[in-house]
Amino acid sequence: MKKNVAIVMVITIFSKFFGFFREVALSYYYGAGPVTDAYLTAMVIPGVLFTLVGTGLSTTFIPIFNKIMTKEGEKEANVFTSNIINIVLVFATIIVLLVMLFTKPVIMLFAPGFIKSPESLSLAIQFTRISIFGVYFSGIIYIFNSFLQTKNSFLIPAMLGIPMNFVTIISYVIASKTSDNILAYGIVISMVLQVLILIPAAIKLHFKYTFKLDFKDKYIRQMLFLAIPVFIGSSVNQLNTIVDKNMASRLQTGTISALNYSNKLNGFIQGLFVMPIATVMYPTISKMAIDKNEKGLKNTINKSVILISLFVIPATIGAMLLSKPIVDLLFLRGEFTQAASLMTSKALFYYSIGMLFFALSMIFGRVFYSYNDTKTPMVIGIIGVVINIVLNILLIGPLGIGGLALATSLSSAASTSILILRLRKKIPSFGFKEVLGKMIKITLASLIMGAEVYLSFNYFNSFMSQNLSAILSIATGGIVYLGIILVIGIDEVKDVIEMAKARIGKK
Repeated sequence: MKKNVAIVMVITIFSKFFGFFREVALSYYYGAGPVTDAYLTAMVIPGVLFTLVGTGLSTTFIPIFNKIMTKEGEKEANVFTSNIINIVLVFATIIVLLVMLFTKPVIMLFAPGFIKSPESLSLAIQFTRISIFGVYFSGIIYIFNSFLQTKNSFLIPAMLGIPMNFVTIISYVIASKTSDNILAYGIVISMVLQVLILIPAAIKLHFKYTFKLDFKDKYIRQMLFLAIPVFIGSSVNQLNTIVDKNMASRLQTGTISALNYSNKLNGFIQGLFVMPIATVMYPTISKMAIDKNEKGLKNTINKSVILISLFVIPATIGAMLLSKPIVDLLFLRGEFTQAASLMTSKALFYYSIGMLFFALSMIFGRVFYSYNDTKTPMVIGIIGVVINIVLNILLIGPLGIGGLALATSLSSAASTSILILRLRKKIPSFGFKEVLGKMIKITLASLIMGAEVYLSFNYFNSFMSQNLSAILSIATGGIVYLGIILVIGIDEVKDVIEMAKARIGKK
């Protein structure tokens, strides 16, 4: 597992930095205005619609595929995969037709505030009617990503973001000089490219396509039984996105864009450190659950939680302390104004509060899925959304965009806490006290690092530029944090160092 995590993390670093450059490029060419708001809304619509199905697919595919491989062999597993692909394409066609027929009502559901901005509404309609065709390809991407992971092939899924982001950035450049519609075409083309990369990789790992369209297949029924709670839970999570976008559209122009940029910054940390661990962990614990290897499963979960905490807790402290300098450093250029920076940094500060809870929910949710328990995360997800909606209403007045971000963080904290309590009942000997002890040590080290970052930033900023001050204070803070962690002694740090040495040694 350590080797796979190292590989995925290295590739993810390149992919996420490229993805971040994509956000910088969007802010440079379009800033936080009506075109960006329309574009981001058009991106969210197909994303939300198919993520509902895609999350259910990717979550339930792995345990079912492993079961078929064990009981019936590779041929039947390939037939099962082919059947899912065909069923997904049928559902994608239905989604495309519905959105094409009811584009305006769908957009008004996501961004009712666009009724006051005819330009944003008109652009969002144009963009959505182009980008919605991406659902065909996003469905196939979900399936083949999961297929490759069952084969312990994590390299291709991890690197998919690189060509996708490259195409998207090119579309920003071309669109800024020609037609804004190129933005939407860029979304679809980037998805096509991902599929063209995944298909040969799947074939190399012995995937053979068979035409089969059987909705009554026993494994499809099993998958559907497991996927329905995941689908509902995912729908509930996507409802969070809809509610946030809905309420953001009622605030000043550019709020949707600012919320997106801050969310991407938060997601950058999750994607960089959490997803590689969660991606590699899930197939591993899924097999352990099938083999009833409870000891190995607990050890894997505990190591994953500590590894994630080592990265996410200091990142949380740093993002909260330097939210404005970080946003200025990354985005303040081109069409991205000081007003946009203030909105984005405010949202980033409040999103950062929930960063660790977002990460832990990703890990613990997969533990339930590995036990074929998809109902518990669904119920807890519904509770989280209700909390988020209530807090949105309460906090948007006094805090504006910050209220939306804080509501998301607090609801995530609440739902993750419930998830942990339920997990302790499922695995009584989980050993959470040991994990909590290490997390407290990491938090103390992070707070000391935070004090150093705060003091060094103010010192550097007294005689040099803000951007350089931010870079230097982050660098010195990282050195201080690493030193403290090595002194207090956390075993998982050795794993990180070994992974780094292994990758450097190969180069």
